[in-house]
Amino acid sequence: MVKVGVIGVGGMGTTHLDAYGKVADAKVIAVADLLEERRSGAFVQKGNIKGQAEGGHDFSGWKQYDEGMKLIADPEVELVDICLPTPLHHPFVLAALAAGKHVIVEKPFARTGAQADEMVAAAAQSPGVLMCALCMRFWPAWSWLRDRVAEGTYGRVYSALFRRVAQNPGRWFADGAQSGGGILDLHIHDVDFVQYCFGRPTGVFSRGYTKDTGAIDHVTTHFVYPDIPLVVAEGGWSMSAGYGFKMQFEVNFESASVVFDIGAEPQLVLKQNGESTPIEVPAGAGYEYELRYLVDCIEKGVQPELAIAESAAYSVKLVEAEVESIKSGQVVSV
Repeated sequence: MVKVGVIGVGGMGTTHLDAYGKVADAKVIAVADLLEERRSGAFVQKGNIKGQAEGGHDFSGWKQYDEGMKLIADPEVELVDICLPTPLHHPFVLAALAAGKHVIVEKPFARTGAQADEMVAAAAQSPGVLMCALCMRFWPAWSWLRDRVAEGTYGRVYSALFRRVAQNPGRWFADGAQSGGGILDLHIHDVDFVQYCFGRPTGVFSRGYTKDTGAIDHVTTHFVYPDIPLVVAEGGWSMSAGYGFKMQFEVNFESASVVFDIGAEPQLVLKQNGESTPIEVPAGAGYEYELRYLVDCIEKGVQPELAIAESAAYSVKLVEAEVESIKSGQVVSV
């Protein structure tokens, strides 16, 4: 049984608490948040996906810390789960690793590529496991897609289009210096999945704009691959209030096309030989699967190869290359 402490009980922290309830070999024993109403469970901040951050937990049996560093110092906590604003990922990950803890940190892995490299280096010197919560790698429909690509089930890939668009969530996210804008906080989901699914691209060509945060809020990127004609991802959070949230992909294989839309029913459809066939995948979102995987790795004493820290750091650097491409108007080699 892995004993868990969660730092930051906002929308994602609550989502992780929900998910731990579905992981048999994990037990939450502590939470930390500067706001008493959140660390006691009196207030739940909802997520942007139906069923996310449902809350309803009994906080009375958990240790409640006002400061995350106090939770890290708790000798009973084995796994530190960091769901803090992005600028705080770097110092809290370093502190938890220095304390010999296992660590999972929400995406984006770090605010900058340089910080990400420091975190990877610290993990190499620590007995603890470090993993980034890259939930799309574990999202059932997306995991299904990755398997079909890897196995060549429908032949070669001709095109892959990903779209993740929303309105600005406000709060600290509205300050691009902290959040990195929609390109780092939201679009990175698809940036990461592209490199996870297809391997590392040779370059990126991006167009985008700043609207609300001072950073890039909306972007469309062509990821350059020698063997795939078209891999494109659009993402951002610059839409007007009330727009909601869209998460979609369309992949055109040699012998079939696959469409996913989180707002559709069914969500995942295979189009082949003139027929549309719903694809059944395991129920649930990626959160419970990523945490179950991490806990299993900890108990087995192995590294989390499906979401290893070096790969998460590379995704941050890919986003930085996109920003460079937007500024220069040129393809940026990566």
